[in-house]
Amino acid sequence: QVQLVESGGGLVQAGGSLRLSCAASGRTISRYAMGWFRRAPGKEREFVASISWSSNTYHGDSVKGRFTISRDNAKNTVHLQMNSLKPEDTAVYYCALGRYLSGTDNQREYNYWGQGTQVTVSS
Repeated sequence: QVQLVESGGGLVQAGGSLRLSCAASGRTISRYAMGWFRRAPGKEREFVASISWSSNTYHGDSVKGRFTISRDNAKNTVHLQMNSLKPEDTAVYYCALGRYLSGTDNQREYNYWGQGTQVTVSS
């Protein structure tokens, strides 16, 4: 059974940084894309970043230049480094395991999801 567990969320002031981690079990992630999504209060879940099996990355426009997705296949883990955080980054952040090799912003191409970790950015 595949399980994804996010960690690293918390409360941070605007301009600060956080590093989220997602540990996978039940499947080796090295042959799959991984992604991060987020859901802000009252909004739909939106794409944040994805990484292909070969570590090609794709970041959403709202986080480009501030967030960086990476993967550590040896530890079956994916990370999201978040810098220059803004209050509008406040959301529950979800890790997802893709169906295929290539990263994508299409939520339908991810078939396993974590429970999420809360990130709150104060102004």
